[in-house]
Amino acid sequence: MLYTFSISISFYFPLLSMNAIHFFRKSTMKARSRVLSLRNASFLGFARSFNPFVFERKLCSKKKDFLLNFNQVTQSHHAYPFRFLCFQRVVNDTQKLHCLPSSSFVQSRAVSRPYDVSIEARVASTVRGLSTRGNDIDVTPLVVGGNVAVAEGENNVKKNGVSAKSEVEKEAWRLLKDAVVTYCGSPVGTVAANNPGDKQPLNYDQVFIRDFVPSALAFLLRGEGEIVENFLLHTLQLQSWEKTVDCYSPGQGLMPASFKVRTVPLEDNKFEEVLDPDFGESAIGRVAPVDSGLWWIILLRAYGKITGDYSLQERVDVQTGIRLILNLCLADGFDMFPSLLVTDGSCMIDRRMGIHGHPLEIQALFCSALRCSREILTANGSSKNLVSAINNRLSALSFHVREYYWVDMKKVNEIYRYKTEEYSMDATNKFNIYPEQISSWLMDWIPEKGGYLLGNLQPAHMDFRFFTLGNLWSIVSSLGTPKQNEAILNLIEAKWDDIAGQMPFKICYPALENEEWRIITGSDPKNTPWSYHNGGSWPTLLWQFTLACIKMGRLELAQKAVSLVEKRLSIDRWPEYYDTRRGKFIGKQSRLYQTWTIAGFLTSKMMVENPQMASLLYWEEDYELLDICVCALNKSGRKNCSRGAAKSQILV
Repeated sequence: MLYTFSISISFYFPLLSMNAIHFFRKSTMKARSRVLSLRNASFLGFARSFNPFVFERKLCSKKKDFLLNFNQVTQSHHAYPFRFLCFQRVVNDTQKLHCLPSSSFVQSRAVSRPYDVSIEARVASTVRGLSTRGNDIDVTPLVVGGNVAVAEGENNVKKNGVSAKSEVEKEAWRLLKDAVVTYCGSPVGTVAANNPGDKQPLNYDQVFIRDFVPSALAFLLRGEGEIVENFLLHTLQLQSWEKTVDCYSPGQGLMPASFKVRTVPLEDNKFEEVLDPDFGESAIGRVAPVDSGLWWIILLRAYGKITGDYSLQERVDVQTGIRLILNLCLADGFDMFPSLLVTDGSCMIDRRMGIHGHPLEIQALFCSALRCSREILTANGSSKNLVSAINNRLSALSFHVREYYWVDMKKVNEIYRYKTEEYSMDATNKFNIYPEQISSWLMDWIPEKGGYLLGNLQPAHMDFRFFTLGNLWSIVSSLGTPKQNEAILNLIEAKWDDIAGQMPFKICYPALENEEWRIITGSDPKNTPWSYHNGGSWPTLLWQFTLACIKMGRLELAQKAVSLVEKRLSIDRWPEYYDTRRGKFIGKQSRLYQTWTIAGFLTSKMMVENPQMASLLYWEEDYELLDICVCALNKSGRKNCSRGAAKSQILV
């Protein structure tokens, strides 16, 4: 779609400095040009509708003169900051790419280009300055000759107190660097899996927000932050910014599950790179990712904590992106609970597994994202109400999960003696749980000392399965109480053979079998018992277990798991998951050279060797939240609140 622009300096002078106008004139008058649409982005305040078939493209031009017509600027230009990706010029028959964020990288390993590439850092820096609040970031390039720069050589030179010692670690770093994807010459993430022998990569050749988090942490802990900065900014560009009424269109603020760098042919044998996001419309099951935006906020906070550079999170466009995600999560609906209501397959378990409703994994990530946002949001008049809403939701969410999701021997005995059909404000069995739901495996399995948080809670339904990610992240985010966090690790230690086995860690325990498997999974052939998401073992959970152990002072438990993993992963070619009850065999459909398996191992190794760095990634108990009660703010003056009793029981 072509647009013709004209500019009125007097009209737009309050928004653009003369230097910025001079920059646009200088960098566009030389070339014949064409403007290609930006997906879900605002260019100098020019808002456009979402089109699911239009890729996010480099800003290109075809006419001789490139003029901006601000008569088409909508009212949203005050709400949305300047958003750029990159633009392309043809000068003396030589095609050049100018990209944001600024960098000095050569062409990508993942995308072949039939043209020469050069990067003008000064041009990119000028444009980037328009969308910041006076802060520019100068980060050393990560890519040299198409690969991420090696921070430490064969002599194990230390950086940030971490040294690569074993051959397994050296191999892991090499594989992680080979998985890096570049866009316009800059690294923007890592592919999900990078097995050269895989002839049907499906969507494993894409960059997933969820999967990239351990890769990002590995780079950050090694002192290499630019790839993470680029990832955060480019995924922000892909965020859905406009509300739509079309079916299957992403809601405002939704972050994509993944994206892929594609090469698109233009006329005259020229090409351009585009970022093609997937909001779930191409995924198996067509489910939008609920956790992508939550992980994005968590990673944004980690970037600032580890690098000490907070200018990225202070940018206007980044602040707006955070608000859009929060507005999507905090929107009022029909649900009565403070937990987040989601569909099946909307998180790491991205297939039908009976986790629809209020799965623990989403609640733990939701808690973390809220706490991150409270730290990151710029304090001003417009954020005051949002911060207040975050505090109220955090208080209600933590109380709800701690009180109603917690299971130990005492709680199981209470449920076993529940009365049903209770109708009153003072009901003990608030969710009308029938004691017959308690499975025999639970009564025999739960230890005397130790407990865990339920996998899910809905009316007349308690999912008693142990979900590892949700419980580990509840420790990391302090969604559970200190006593509960300690009890979760006690349970994992007591049931080590079941949860860790020969390859840590089971994604859930136990597996669904027989008729239950057929009904709940729809006879999913990939989710057969003790495989994939149905009780399979996922090495990537190692880094989250390590982080939880360091927080709770159980470093020896993390070291045990890391040692167990290090013996097998390289020999088994870094698989995605393992099968059988104890994780003995490589998964029957497991992808090899899975990137988050590699990155999870590296991140765990660095945290074990340098535990003080891990302290930047978790949250301690927030005692002020315990005194915030939504009921007390209610004008009805409701007095029947069980918060006081709950605090006396589990918040000590």
